[in-house]
Amino acid sequence: MERQFVIENRKERERLRQLVNGMTDEELNLVIYKEGWTIAVVLAHLAFWDQRALTLLRRWKKSGVTPSPSDSDTTNDALLPLILGLSPRIASNLAVSSADSVDHEVESASSEFVKTIEGLNEPYRLNRSIHRKLHLDEIEALLKTKRKK
Repeated sequence: MERQFVIENRKERERLRQLVNGMTDEELNLVIYKEGWTIAVVLAHLAFWDQRALTLLRRWKKSGVTPSPSDSDTTNDALLPLILGLSPRIASNLAVSSADSVDHEVESASSEFVKTIEGLNEPYRLNRSIHRKLHLDEIEALLKTKRKK
């Protein structure tokens, strides 16, 4: 039986892929958050957090599962200048490729490894769809209003 988080990850990853493939460069540059974040910045943000999750999964496989807290607000603020240096299309492509990579790692995880990670009581470690869905919902809502005009 397929794990629920694998199904949800796949659903949001495919939604991400379709959204990215259907957006113009102009749409990638639309400002979505009052802090000045564009859609491309949000997509690069998703790529970073999926890459972080992938790195943790790989480290945990070798060295054992341990807590790995982070200050997400500080991390996001520190990353912003670097993310802004990416072209919008590269940022969007990184979001898709990072989602592919982390989801593959999650899908191939053994039951024992999954159980250990679940012991952290941090569902987003395996269920990457939680974060993606939040931002994809907001991106789609913005695009819906902009495309009506």
